[in-house]
Amino acid sequence: MTLRVGLTGGVASGKSTVSGMLAEVGAVVIDADALAREVVAGGSPGLAAVVEAFGSSLLAADGELDRAAMGKLVFGDAGARKRLEAIVHPLVHERMAALEADAAEGSVVVHDIPLLAEGDRAHTFDAVIVVDCPRDVQVARLVSVRGWSLEDAEARIAAQASREDRLSIATHVIPNVGSLDELRDRVVAVFVELRALAGEQGFGPRPDRR
Repeated sequence: MTLRVGLTGGVASGKSTVSGMLAEVGAVVIDADALAREVVAGGSPGLAAVVEAFGSSLLAADGELDRAAMGKLVFGDAGARKRLEAIVHPLVHERMAALEADAAEGSVVVHDIPLLAEGDRAHTFDAVIVVDCPRDVQVARLVSVRGWSLEDAEARIAAQASREDRLSIATHVIPNVGSLDELRDRVVAVFVELRALAGEQGFGPRPDRR
């Protein structure tokens, strides 16, 4: 069996950076957003189903999904969004299950889920990592790094779960307010804890305790 871990964090928290670091140290990382793009790639059955449901106007010249057109179509249209989700979500879950099944015995499998705190799925994982930073740091990163306006940055943060709500589902918190080296050290420490937890719960070989 594998140890299933949820990974989440607010916008500009550094979650994607942590996800990459976890992969580097040996975790099997499953990125929900990346899979959502994969299952509707050009030539895929998923894209064919989307075109059948919404029309060929959603196909770009290169045969890929025109994501801008799709976004405009479902934005503000709950019915269209639900129809799209009914196509994409089962395919994503199928790919997730396949990736988990392919993971080696005793692996730490990390599901990168941006909106984990907004749903009711935290309890389905053996552990939950929250990448955390203060709100003012999020705002500063969105404005200085991504070039957003202050108003857009504040609105995006307000639209997500609160910092307190995210921390309430965490079994492990990774603060991201210092250097990349400091962040990497924290990621490694959490991964070591997860590997130990996997051993203690029978998910894999117990660590050498000599």
